[in-house]
Amino acid sequence: MEKIVFVGAGSMAEAVISGICKQGTVTPSNVFVMNRADEARLQLLQNTYGISIVSADKNELSNADLVVLATKPKDVYTAMEQISPLLNERAVVLSVLAGVSMDTIELGLGKHGIARSMPNTSAAIGKSATGIAFNSSMKSIEKQEILALLSSIGIVAEVEEDDLHAVTALSGSGPAYIYYLAEALETAAMRAGIEQPIARDLIIQTIEGAACMLRQTQEEPALLRENVTSPGGTTEAGLRALTSAGFQEAVFSCIEHAEKRSRELGSTEVKESTSSS
Repeated sequence: MEKIVFVGAGSMAEAVISGICKQGTVTPSNVFVMNRADEARLQLLQNTYGISIVSADKNELSNADLVVLATKPKDVYTAMEQISPLLNERAVVLSVLAGVSMDTIELGLGKHGIARSMPNTSAAIGKSATGIAFNSSMKSIEKQEILALLSSIGIVAEVEEDDLHAVTALSGSGPAYIYYLAEALETAAMRAGIEQPIARDLIIQTIEGAACMLRQTQEEPALLRENVTSPGGTTEAGLRALTSAGFQEAVFSCIEHAEKRSRELGSTEVKESTSSS
């Protein structure tokens, strides 16, 4: 897939653009981006990554091999209405939109090979965790090209489309949960008297080290936790406090509410599309 057009220029679009350009997966001159109105944003992406801005006549869409839908979910119908007449029939569509189904995209853009995915913003450094599903119109070679593209910015797991709601809740939104944990740890460390720069370094290394232990040892998280927890020790005391505060229940609720919201986004978009047609 030589020519890629991003429809939308927000944080997710930038994360993917950054990742594929830094990894050398595509040549920046073959990447184009457009959005609804923010010219300054487009100029920033062009200056930062060496990509191109879609021209006023949007001629680049007619030659696109891959079109990446990266608008806000609420803006996708307007975007699809604008670009649908311009797409060539061989173009493949990759969506990174939360909650918007492949049926909805096919309704808006016509019969194309469509992939619905949920990367996360760690794509910018080649560390995304991406879930993806494909429609029946996707050819095998196109599927492999998209998997290769996304694999260059992290790991990719193919799932059923309905499971993407849970993937969105888990890994799509997941970096924010980790950052929120890091915020809390840093504040707690400073309250305990540790200077902020030292606390930050210790937290980063602790999170990175624990993640590497999970991947490299392939041990169960529960076993790794037990190996750190000496009876009557500091870790046990800390874990007891987390349990008393309802830590696991809070995590369960977090994923449940995020998944529910992903489903609501899709449902809301369908209703809005129906009412406006």
